Amino acid sequence: MTSIPLRWLPVVLLLALSCLPALARAETLMVLGDSLSAARGIERNQGWVNLLRERLGDEQTVVNASISGDTTAGGLARLPEALELHQPDIVLLELGGNDGLRGLSLEQMKANLAQMIEKSQAAGARVGLLGIRIPPNYGPAYTKAFRAIYPELARQYEIPLVPFLLKDVALHDDLMQNDGIHPNAAAQPILLDNVWPLVQGLLQKPNPATARQADSQHEAS
Repeated sequence: MTSIPLRWLPVVLLLALSCLPALARAETLMVLGDSLSAARGIERNQGWVNLLRERLGDEQTVVNASISGDTTAGGLARLPEALELHQPDIVLLELGGNDGLRGLSLEQMKANLAQMIEKSQAAGARVGLLGIRIPPNYGPAYTKAFRAIYPELARQYEIPLVPFLLKDVALHDDLMQNDGIHPNAAAQPILLDNVWPLVQGLLQKPNPATARQADSQHEAS
């Protein structure tokens, strides 16, 4: 039998290890949002984020870092601490609705969301974007420009997008609270179903840091 030269032993071991299946591990998914994710007006355990936690079970850890009334500026300000505290593998960004309802600068809103995406990715997280739409209170031009921000960012950063979190909910009075803005408890499973395909895709996608390490090992071999 032909023996392997000692100088080739590290390469052989590296190749052997690269062929082994990756060990499954629980990941942390963090939702950074506003009242739509913080379950405003209903019991917190009825909200779609908690329903997501229940659907995933013990396989993953779900952190709800959502605050009612938050804007993209507020989310950007508290994101670094949340990233350091929870070290999420996945970040779902659900912000912007309050910017639109307050008529804030859309350029600044887009810049804030872009920075949150970049900071999350720099921390090694996969990012998903949950889009929001607003009523036409500020005219068609503002409403159209607001709506376009989410797909533009998704294309720019090549991240998955839920175009409208409140799809099949917003225009149904029986699924909305009396304020006409926030979904009621009956709507929460629908919100989860809107988000679920995105979550599944992100869970199946390798962590950026892991992918870079695998690429480096492949190049070294």
